Amino acid sequence: MNALEAEALHTFYGKSHILHGVGLVVREGEIVTLLGRNGAGKTTTLRSLMGLTHAREGAVRIFGHATTSWPPYRIAALGVGYVPEGRRIFANLTVEENLKVPLERPGPWSIARIYELFPRLAERKSNKGRQLSGGEQEMLAIARALLLNPKLLLLDEPSQGLAPIIVQDVFNVVVAMRKEGMSVLLVEQNVRAAVEIADRAYVLDNGTLVYEGPAAEFAKDEERVRALAGASAEKWEEID
Repeated sequence: MNALEAEALHTFYGKSHILHGVGLVVREGEIVTLLGRNGAGKTTTLRSLMGLTHAREGAVRIFGHATTSWPPYRIAALGVGYVPEGRRIFANLTVEENLKVPLERPGPWSIARIYELFPRLAERKSNKGRQLSGGEQEMLAIARALLLNPKLLLLDEPSQGLAPIIVQDVFNVVVAMRKEGMSVLLVEQNVRAAVEIADRAYVLDNGTLVYEGPAAEFAKDEERVRALAGASAEKWEEID
């Protein structure tokens, strides 16, 4: 069964036509990465899937439910977690208070298990959100989403602004989610890190899909990586 299916999405902001017939699939237990330059339409795609900006045309199905026109809270209730770009944690709440914000859903993820996964958050649990580093804030944003015990997680630029060693930590957590049977749609500009862990890749350019296929095959084509995703030439170490 597919966790997520999107077909021929056309999304607008006012009169601006942002997505032009975008379609993608995320299978159960799979990491799929959506790549592209700034302004390519990656965040708009996630917002359309999550019901935050409804597509004018096209269809979205999540776990077999037609969700194209659903509000975000109904989509979340299906077991969909969303970590938006920019983290958006509560700056004036402590780490522990931030973790107590999500409504509890049955499943394996608890605050105690979050602290096992992110020992740094356990060390900083009494610190306010504004006192955390960028990497710690990203960990906290992901942790809050995990506490909803989602079956599908949408991640928007989790590596943004992070040092390479922290990027590896965050992506290792994403791999751990797949091992738990979770499906992940990962929106990323950091092409080299994303394709190391993804099963399949899609590339957006000006709101149109220009590539879809195995992430490993995409990663092998250096020219395509640079041309379609705007990747830098630096080499990323393999993520375990």
